[in-house]
Amino acid sequence: MSQNIKNKITDLLERVRTRRPVVHAITNWVTGGDVANALQALGARPVLAVSSEESAEITARADALLLNLGTPDADRIAAMIRSGRRANELGLPLVFDPVGAGASKFREEACGRILRELQLTVIRGNRAEIAFLAGRGGQLRGIDAVGAPDDLEEAVQMLSGQTGAAVLASGEKDLLAYGDRMLTRTGGHPLMPWVTGTGCMLSAVIAAFAAAADDPLVAAAAGISFFKLAGQRAGERSAGPGTFKAALLDCLHILTPDDLRAAADLEG
Repeated sequence: MSQNIKNKITDLLERVRTRRPVVHAITNWVTGGDVANALQALGARPVLAVSSEESAEITARADALLLNLGTPDADRIAAMIRSGRRANELGLPLVFDPVGAGASKFREEACGRILRELQLTVIRGNRAEIAFLAGRGGQLRGIDAVGAPDDLEEAVQMLSGQTGAAVLASGEKDLLAYGDRMLTRTGGHPLMPWVTGTGCMLSAVIAAFAAAADDPLVAAAAGISFFKLAGQRAGERSAGPGTFKAALLDCLHILTPDDLRAAADLEG
């Protein structure tokens, strides 16, 4: 990773902590509290308004918008579209987490609407979700990725080219593309997949960084670097998923730009 990008990543953490951006997260009811707590621990200000009757108005008062497909219904999709349009009108960063993409016809149609009708800043999903959005297959069991194409790098780059967004396929090895730029990252901790909501929390963290960034690639790279480092540190002090979750929130709160500068190991 170039020293320039590394410096931008670490500077972003300080900027988020100083500005305390408001992130409007239309997220799922399974992990709403986790998303709010992660944003609060980082230093951002969460708001989780999910009704289509107020969502666009709430978005207009925020600094970034997160759309999480986790528990969709007709009204929630309507809220996402209305809020997304408002975010686009105002030039706010918009992060999309396509949870369970391809698991049902309803989710497939919702993803299609979001990709067609909204200009996204960052798309963050697991390997199967990103592969599905790119039209390259991908297999889920529940919401876990159990299959992805061998040419996942090509799928990530293809989806970025199709949408104009930075695309992050997260997992044991993270792949991040924006236009013709590609970064990879490893790290985190084996306990992370055992806690429901870590992916949702990651997407929210990326939205907070996007609120303070002028480059979608740097925002996504900063978010994944910061979150994976927090996961690594949390795992070192945890006995299992329960203690890990509490330690993760602690680490999201206490990690410093110097910690991130010393540990950032993106390649590309």
